[in-house]
Amino acid sequence: MSTPIEIRSGVELPADREAITLTTSDGLELIGELAMPVGKQPVATLVTLHPLPTHGGFMDSHIYRKASNRLPELADIAVLRFNTRGTTSPHGTSQGFFGEGITEQHDLEAALNFAISRNLPNIWLVGWSFGTELALKYGYDKNIVGAILLSPPLHRATDEDLDRWTGNSRELMALVPEHDDYLKPAEATLRFARIPHLEVIGVEGAKHLWVGESSTTRVLNEIVRRVNPSAYPLPETWQPKAKLN
Repeated sequence: MSTPIEIRSGVELPADREAITLTTSDGLELIGELAMPVGKQPVATLVTLHPLPTHGGFMDSHIYRKASNRLPELADIAVLRFNTRGTTSPHGTSQGFFGEGITEQHDLEAALNFAISRNLPNIWLVGWSFGTELALKYGYDKNIVGAILLSPPLHRATDEDLDRWTGNSRELMALVPEHDDYLKPAEATLRFARIPHLEVIGVEGAKHLWVGESSTTRVLNEIVRRVNPSAYPLPETWQPKAKLN
C-alpha cells in the first residue's frame, strides 16, 4: 500500500495535459494548456482568466497552476489556462500586445470557442483580478454556466457592465479577501448589490494575491463547491493508485 501524499503547494496530481494554441478572431495565436481528468470525462470546465499581465499576471499564476495540478484528479474538473495577448509565462509567449482589457475580449472568446469545440461540459469562467474585469465585461452573453470572480477590483468593469448581469441566468460568485488592496468585502457587497443573484463571499485573513496554502485551499474549495458540489470539500491527502505488476 502506497503512502498518502499530503496536498501542499508543489504537489502535481495526475492529469492529461495538452499544450494548446488558441486563435483569436483578429488573427493572434495564444499559448495555453488544457488539463483533463485521466481516463474519464470531466464533470465541469474552468476557463481561467489571469491577473494583470503588466503586473506579473499570467496563466501560471499560482492559484491557476494549483487548480490545474489538483482539480482534474480530485474533482473531475477540466482546467483551461492561457496567456492573453502579449503575455509571457514559463509556458511561452502569446502573440500581440496588451490591450488594456479591450482587445482581450477576443482572447476570452477564443478560449471559450476552443472549449466548446472540444465538447467540454458545464463551462465556467474563473477570473482573478484583471481577469474578473474580462469576465464581467464580456462573459454575460456567452455559453457558460456562470463566472467566479477572485479579488475583483472593479476598475475597468463599469456599472453598465454589471447591469448586463441583472436578471441573467448565468451564475455569479465573488471571493473577496478581507485585506484586499482594491476592493474589500463591505465595498464589494455595495458595488455588486445591483446584481441580486451574485454571491459575495468575504474571506477572513486573505489578501489580493491569495498567498499561502490556507488561502489556496479556500479558493479551490469554493470553486468546487459551486462547480461540482459532489467533490466538496477537497481532500487534504491523496492516495496514489497501486501499480499493477
